[in-house]
Amino acid sequence: MISEVQREALALLAEVWALSPDVRLGQLFAHLGFLSEVHLDRGLGYIDDDELMSILHKHREELQARLQAQPNHSLHPTEAAISATPGATSTAAAPAGEL
Repeated sequence: MISEVQREALALLAEVWALSPDVRLGQLFAHLGFLSEVHLDRGLGYIDDDELMSILHKHREELQARLQAQPNHSLHPTEAAISATPGATSTAAAPAGEL
């Protein structure tokens, strides 16, 4: 049987996914796993449901803030890339030999 916390987590997951429609579900899971490692020092498979809820809330807040900061700007999929280098503006992919 599914618990109330699990129901809430699934509803919040759907809400987060709706805030980033260009992201595939697998990409969202991978990103949530990254956030789990950053904020909790454990991978997504090793956190409790309440900790997952915390990660989902953080990510939802980040997405909402990003959308509010750009109310009249619609991102194209190629413009949505986030650079790992602060201040970098290029969204071009690195050639395969440089990876």
